[in-house]
Amino acid sequence: MSILAPNSHLLCREVHHRDQQQPHQPNWSNICCSYPIKTCGFGFDGRKMDQCKKTVKRDCKAESFWDTSRPAFVELEPITDAEHLDLILDKAKQSSQPIVIDWMAAWCRKCIYLKPKLEKLAAEYDTKLTFYCVNVNNVPQALVKRGNISKMPTIQLWKDGEMKAEVIGGHKAWLVIEEVREMIQNFV
Repeated sequence: MSILAPNSHLLCREVHHRDQQQPHQPNWSNICCSYPIKTCGFGFDGRKMDQCKKTVKRDCKAESFWDTSRPAFVELEPITDAEHLDLILDKAKQSSQPIVIDWMAAWCRKCIYLKPKLEKLAAEYDTKLTFYCVNVNNVPQALVKRGNISKMPTIQLWKDGEMKAEVIGGHKAWLVIEEVREMIQNFV
């Protein structure tokens, strides 16, 4: 069985067909899933779901493992120069939507560790905010000066063409994410 099945239907089907070809493995005898009844009607032990009398059945829903209603992460769009930043700020001003910019460097370990966590946070706010990143080593210094960046990682919230708040992330990533979340909630 594949642990990382793309969806619950494939997982259920794969387990069901495997169980038909091999004898049932005893360590799976207490596992039952109520979601596949909608797809193929077989539990993990190969019996029809209505015949399955396992007690684990009540909360074991495969759909909770594969929530496809929203993305798991949103890749941060890179900003390349000052003109690109101006375009982004104008677009955000017209839609009256704030943006978040992660100022980072490829050599900064904390920046590298924080970026996937910010991508996950961006997925939570995918309709309310747009997240961007700036690799300070790959952009003109005029852009870095415009952001008034002195330490990295720095996460800034921009609204109406102006920087409204920032979090300088030199500490643990989960604390930085909580501070960024609070910053966002104050302006959204």
